[in-house]
Amino acid sequence: MNAALATVTAMPGLGVIGLAGALGVGMIFTHAGISKLQHKELLAGIVANYRLLPEPLVAPVARVLPLVELALGLALLADGQRAAVLPAALLLLAFAGAMAINIRRGRTHIDCGCGRSQLRQTVSWPLVWRNLALVALVLPRLLPAPGTSGLDLATAIAGGAGLFLTTLLFNAIGSLSASPLTAKRS
Repeated sequence: MNAALATVTAMPGLGVIGLAGALGVGMIFTHAGISKLQHKELLAGIVANYRLLPEPLVAPVARVLPLVELALGLALLADGQRAAVLPAALLLLAFAGAMAINIRRGRTHIDCGCGRSQLRQTVSWPLVWRNLALVALVLPRLLPAPGTSGLDLATAIAGGAGLFLTTLLFNAIGSLSASPLTAKRS
């Protein structure tokens, strides 16, 4: 076990990937938390549409969720704080699980609640896979890593920003491709 851990931690790129993943997920969570706070009147309905929580828990979860996302996002942005990595990964897994359950139930028409309310995006397998990929990118941050050089830090920041922007782009494309306006063009 120690030899396997030593082999994994000897890969310097893994530390940069983990930091980039943490920074990217931090930006994603910060953006999502702010967006949900701006449109908090819609969030209880989105949470209720998943039909996973008892009704008395829907409103409290809808009130707390944006604050949790914002807190985790800011913690991850504070140099990819390792203490926030596991809760962030668990939240991403919970989101993926909630979507997968609803897809299996045939409820693919519901809004995922992933981001901007003006770009409604329904639950889908690509969103589940996206969340699992984000988990895979953030988890290497938990491994012990050698010191980070300035170049490593710059690379991680660029990678995190790229991850965030790519996520925004694919969310917008996914939302627009499901739009009634797009269906009329076909």
